[in-house]
Amino acid sequence: MNFVSIDFETANEKRFSPCAVGIVIANQTEIIDEYYSLINPQMYFSSFNTRIHGITEGDVKDAPTFSEVWPEINMYLYKNLAIAHNASFDMSVIRQTLDHVQLPYPELDYLCTANIAKRVWPDLANHKLNTLAAHHQITFNHHHALEDARVAAKVFMKALEAYETDSVDIFLEKCTMTKGRIYDKGYYPPKVKRTKKSRKLFIGR
Repeated sequence: MNFVSIDFETANEKRFSPCAVGIVIANQTEIIDEYYSLINPQMYFSSFNTRIHGITEGDVKDAPTFSEVWPEINMYLYKNLAIAHNASFDMSVIRQTLDHVQLPYPELDYLCTANIAKRVWPDLANHKLNTLAAHHQITFNHHHALEDARVAAKVFMKALEAYETDSVDIFLEKCTMTKGRIYDKGYYPPKVKRTKKSRKLFIGR
């Protein structure tokens, strides 16, 4: 069972301004392959975003555009389950950038490791990527797209280990979660199913 962990950094507040992408191919026990590229978003960099990830307009001057790197990104995603930490962000980068450059959506199932972490390790103070990395004694350079993707992959591997399974379907059943999906002209997010106990708690509030 292989999966793809993906992370984007953006040049500014617009989701269609990716300036870096990191991709990790892994299975339940090891990382198999990695890919990283700067991306020229062909638009301005905000000082706020640059303070976070350290990438400047000069760094991407000779980098490929999203349209140029998309075939390779799509090759990694094709027929693989994708994961991302706070997947709503990274999946919206894919969708909105494809809209912006007028390219079709891929057929893609995905999961969010932030939501998974909340299910598997509910007692942590929070479920940010750096908190999870510290909890699992993983050192990394936060907000570097490849390193973030690598940590998300390792978090998912730890979650599978915690639930003692190498099957995503069994894992999701135990977590009472469903996959999200991107498809031609649309998408739906992953969902956490409410159990009978949680419904009772909700009704009682």
